[in-house]
Amino acid sequence: MSSGPGADSAPAPNRHDDDTRTTSLPAKGGTFSSLRVRNYRLFATGQVVSNTGTWMQRIAQDWLVLGLTGSSAAVGITTALQFLPMLLLGLYGGVLADRYPKRGLLIVTQVAMGLTGLALAVLTLTGHVQVWHVYLTAFVLGLVTVVDNPARQAFVVEMVGPADLRNAVSLNSANFQSARLVGPAVAGVLITAVGSGWAFLLNGLSFAAPIAALLLMRASELHKVDRAPRGKGQLREGLRHVAERPELIWPIVLVGFIGTFGFNFPIWLTAYVNDVFHADASTYGLLNTLMAGGSLAGALLAARRGSSRLRLLVGAAFAFGLLEVAAALSPSFWVFALLLVPIGMCGLTINVTANSSVQLASDPALRGRVMSLFMMVFMGGTPLGAPLVGWVTDAYGPRVGFVAGGVVSALAATAVGLALARACGLRLKIDLRRGHRHVSFVPRPAASRREELTAAA
Repeated sequence: MSSGPGADSAPAPNRHDDDTRTTSLPAKGGTFSSLRVRNYRLFATGQVVSNTGTWMQRIAQDWLVLGLTGSSAAVGITTALQFLPMLLLGLYGGVLADRYPKRGLLIVTQVAMGLTGLALAVLTLTGHVQVWHVYLTAFVLGLVTVVDNPARQAFVVEMVGPADLRNAVSLNSANFQSARLVGPAVAGVLITAVGSGWAFLLNGLSFAAPIAALLLMRASELHKVDRAPRGKGQLREGLRHVAERPELIWPIVLVGFIGTFGFNFPIWLTAYVNDVFHADASTYGLLNTLMAGGSLAGALLAARRGSSRLRLLVGAAFAFGLLEVAAALSPSFWVFALLLVPIGMCGLTINVTANSSVQLASDPALRGRVMSLFMMVFMGGTPLGAPLVGWVTDAYGPRVGFVAGGVVSALAATAVGLALARACGLRLKIDLRRGHRHVSFVPRPAASRREELTAAA
């Protein structure tokens, strides 16, 4: 179970106006302000245990598939199968998240995720595991994620309220990345010492923590939200809401490109460890830990910021792409390894900024559907990108595959930045005179700009 946000307190008669107001609500203050809320403390405690197990399984799963097949493309197929259900069914998960109590949905999904981990553990520890077993487990986990992700993303604001939403999203990411510091290192030791099966077993057992946390929450302290009734056209309603608002559609487009082509680290890192550095699972765990350190730093910095600026999203995405290119071309192991720290920081900034800005710009009654589209694009693009990136990596080498992902990310950031500037009524100004700002965005002479969108940017 990873990070997630939720819905508002009881909506005002005009839901759109009320939610627009919340985008500028000040947080209560402090890097850890959301932890003042008892329900959220329980949620975060359960997550740190579960997330550690999840990272152990991710490392063990990638390494197991590579050991069974010797192919980076097979690692890509495993990743693709895990995210394919999100691509195909993600919007339906959002409808369910808007229609049913999110806490109950999350209890069901956590039980199901724990069972998948235990099943893979039994197969591996008994020596019967085959690559198709890993493929099937990844696909089943993806089916559960279709409901889990939008419900979880739309639940955090029900615990903390809109004023602390950004802080809670950032702390969820910090929680996830803290587990990422521990999980890969422990997984590397376990794989080397006793094999992958024990990592799968510990992951399956770790889901007891979030299940207990959800059961111990006080329902009376959750922020109430109207649930969507059954009805026709609910998917179209959510899509129309996103399509009509540039501050929703363009961040989703950007994370789609980056999620599809820029976040294929299981493929690249396994290939670098195996083919470039000729190392073992412990080195793979070290690289993941270094990236997690950068991500954790980015999450804590994001928790201190009081707003979600779209210009920060675009800038972080552009820097992310350039850093990937630099890492791909790095001449030595330690240069490559150290560049993973700022890559993790920029990747986390992209995730937190896009997540919180999209949630706060959404109508509360449609937030589950909006976030299902967000996660469908962000995670569901992986089935399209991972096999392609895996094939490029196998055919032309890890450096070419990594460079390609970075170039696509940087170009997507540039295009989305220009699109948002145009939607805000801004134009690019280049002034090469000494003492002047050389590159800036300025208002168009005769443009009617939306004040809300310009403030968000």
